[in-house]
Amino acid sequence: MNSELALVLALLVGAIVMFAINKPRMDVVALIMMTSLPFTGVISMGEALAGFSDSNIVLIAALFVIGEGLVRTGVARKMGDLLIKKTGKSETRLLVLLMISVCALGSLMSSTAVTAIFIPVALRVAVSSGSSPGQLMMPLSFAALISGMMTLVATAPNLVVSSELVRQGFDGFEFFSFTPFGIPVLVLGILYMLVVRRWLPGAKDARAVDTIRRPSLADWVVEYELASREHRVLIPTGSPLVGKALSEIDLRSSAGVNIIAIERNRRFGRTLLQPSPQTVLQAEDIVLVDLLKTCPSVEAVRDRYGLKVLPMVGKYFADLSQELGMAEVMVHAESRLVGKTVIESAFRTRTGLTVIGFRRGDHIFGKELTEEPLKVGDTLLVVGPWKQIERVRVDDAGVILMRMPVDIDEVLPASGKAPFALFALGVVVALMISGIVPNVQAALIGCLIMGATGCITGDGAYRCINWKTLVLIVGMLPFSIALKRTGGVDLAAGAIAALTENAGYHAVLALIFATTMGLSMFMSNTATAVLLAPVAIAVAVEMDASPYPFAMIVALAASTAFVTPVSSPVNTLVVTPGNYKFGDFVRIGGPFALIVMIVCVFLVPIILPL
Repeated sequence: MNSELALVLALLVGAIVMFAINKPRMDVVALIMMTSLPFTGVISMGEALAGFSDSNIVLIAALFVIGEGLVRTGVARKMGDLLIKKTGKSETRLLVLLMISVCALGSLMSSTAVTAIFIPVALRVAVSSGSSPGQLMMPLSFAALISGMMTLVATAPNLVVSSELVRQGFDGFEFFSFTPFGIPVLVLGILYMLVVRRWLPGAKDARAVDTIRRPSLADWVVEYELASREHRVLIPTGSPLVGKALSEIDLRSSAGVNIIAIERNRRFGRTLLQPSPQTVLQAEDIVLVDLLKTCPSVEAVRDRYGLKVLPMVGKYFADLSQELGMAEVMVHAESRLVGKTVIESAFRTRTGLTVIGFRRGDHIFGKELTEEPLKVGDTLLVVGPWKQIERVRVDDAGVILMRMPVDIDEVLPASGKAPFALFALGVVVALMISGIVPNVQAALIGCLIMGATGCITGDGAYRCINWKTLVLIVGMLPFSIALKRTGGVDLAAGAIAALTENAGYHAVLALIFATTMGLSMFMSNTATAVLLAPVAIAVAVEMDASPYPFAMIVALAASTAFVTPVSSPVNTLVVTPGNYKFGDFVRIGGPFALIVMIVCVFLVPIILPL
């Protein structure tokens, strides 16, 4: 061993120790290594920074943006809602569909993001079905990890390994090169979870219970007795209201009707308009109205203006919750509203929100709510766009924002843009499969489509990129150059070959798999792939075998992070909602990791001949 290799190995050991104790954080460790390696004289500073120009780094960043677009537009959440609808009360069907859904979505976006998306879905399902969150959280995390074995872009280690093949003069993996291994592992994972789920924790999660206690829009409809006052009316072509501005007709004074919102046909569906004095009513508009004390009935309004009364389904507000929200606000001691009625205070003019509920202590005011002078401590239920509700926090509205409904957690930043997000995703996948353009160019095209169609904003795109992950990969890439240049890769390859001499290819693959999986328990699986991919390829060259089975075994092992809750962020995310302990992962994940290793070691040489 030469002195330069000794220095590089000392830095590598230091990095592994810092990764294991998690001090400092992983991206800082990578920066330390990137800065320190040039001092060994093995690589230059330019080579240490070369990772920033790697196309795979740009590809990973672009995939973060595409994944965020799927989240913001509700594509991911709709999958969760469909899951709830399809499973019914069958726990077996629920577990199977949950793992398939998570794995399918995770094959196209970050597994960590998919896990974060499905945790509230799984909690909601657990609460509605009366089952324990602990019965669903670990299957969820296992499926998210298995999704990394499905496609080239499913997880960063796959891209790192493929990039290393290209760097050494071989063709990289194709988009679906991983799928023949991922599908059998997913089937095994589902069967395994159906057997071992009886040993998963059964205690309920306090956060799920807390979520139930928060009021919903439906709760407030009942509490403030809105069902008898809120109505939907259609404005036909011949109505005298067509073409009139709201300031002209002043329905509140003339008919005792408060207009809350207006549904209007657009090219790609209906949109919800916020009423203002300048709003001009059009034929086929559907108006949501609140009847005040001076309005005898909705039929009187219908007859007077030639309207058509539409059915008001019980979940109306919930169905419109992406656009129309509610909140409880309280009149504070120094409010200018004190002593004035809601109408006198011009509350809607100043805030853009309509007061539809009024509570003083235990007393709920009905149709007479607009005539009662306000007092300190009165609670008002307001309705309007979520953005307007949020502004109450900072605007001088004379009220304090008290309670927001649980429905706000489900509000999408880019609702209605799901078709565009799906189109962008389809273009990316089609381009990657066809190979017409490089993968990174396909991903960037998808990002541009999402940006142009409003699925994600420019600032949002920068915010959603996990810069720590990118810095971690870039910071560890110089190690592969330094180890190869100093003979470290050849030394490791020789050691593996010596340990498995006369033992056959399967033993070599098993040792590489176990080494990769073992290191991934103490450091990032991406960093592990960076270190072991060149070693695995060198072993293949030394054994005069194809490099693809050896590279694939590293990628698959990097995703086999089932054994501890700290092996992957995916596992860490489900610990609290699943009420798991460290030993739960060792007890459940350990045997499954062994099963996956055996399957991969025997399956890889069959699909990728040696």
